[in-house]
Amino acid sequence: MADRGEPILQVRNLVKHFPLTQGILFKRQVGAVKAVDDVSFELYQGETLGIVGESGCGKSTVAKLLMRLEQPTAGQILYKGEDIARLSGRALKAVRRNIQMVFQDPYTSLNPRMTVGDIIGEPFDIHPEVAPKGDRRRKVRELLDVVGLNPEYINRYPHQFSGGQRQRIGIARGLALNPEIIVCDEPVSALDVSVQAQVINLMERLQDEFELSYLFIAHDLSIVRHISDRVAVMYLGKLAEVGTDAQIYDHPTHPYTQALLSAVPQPDPAARATRERIILTGDVPSPANPPSGCRFRTRCWKAQDKCAKEVPLLAVPERYRDSDSGARHASACHFAEEKDIVHA
Repeated sequence: MADRGEPILQVRNLVKHFPLTQGILFKRQVGAVKAVDDVSFELYQGETLGIVGESGCGKSTVAKLLMRLEQPTAGQILYKGEDIARLSGRALKAVRRNIQMVFQDPYTSLNPRMTVGDIIGEPFDIHPEVAPKGDRRRKVRELLDVVGLNPEYINRYPHQFSGGQRQRIGIARGLALNPEIIVCDEPVSALDVSVQAQVINLMERLQDEFELSYLFIAHDLSIVRHISDRVAVMYLGKLAEVGTDAQIYDHPTHPYTQALLSAVPQPDPAARATRERIILTGDVPSPANPPSGCRFRTRCWKAQDKCAKEVPLLAVPERYRDSDSGARHASACHFAEEKDIVHA
């Protein structure tokens, strides 16, 4: 990862509530689904920030908010100090050139009626200043070569490619405008395991070559650890823990993170026999009616009265602030405590 310096992207107190309504002719709001609720983080130049959590925790909603595919209910999204949550029209279009997205499903994110050349070249129609019309075909062929596809495939259609090849096409489209940030919304979850490794290796090479910053969203903990410099763990619309990959995976402090890591498959039988397995009780609460205080308290074995009354802040626990291992290792838990994880 490059030197930290100033963050290229800052998310401050981001909120997205989806209204719940009743009635047919005269609809009225009776509540809200709190998909993202007071989320803050930073992304630095050349860094990969991984966001992990269970399905429905708000990861993909964060991605859509950053791309302004959804309008935030509240909060700020600062790209180089400019709040893109307030932009519209030409100003938003200009910022979107520098923040691109790779979608989860390579089968539905590509238009089946368009050739590969048209798909990858479409960003040039929206931003013609990037590539003159006479130069677009050459640039598309270059992009195909960069992502490991034969430039002669330029006139083929998406159905003529495998899932891994389609995702490479999606990555090429994301690179077309020379962005600084790429938001990756579970980009390998729909691919076979062997193909996942190829796509991840490609993304790492492209990051080094083009000095990209990634926001990498996934539910597979092993993939996130492989590619990420820092990791943020989400639960029910809030961040539970943020730290470097080593801090999160080797010394997690939040009970939810500890439970997630205890569920990771262990290939070594000896290590598997000695590992402490944490079984969470109960179901994930509804984001339309989350618990008071700490949202994880209804499933947490450490929960006390304080957890129901006070919302824990995402902060470095005081007892870890002076240690090198605890630097910037924030946890939203009143009773955060390091737990050493033994890996095979």
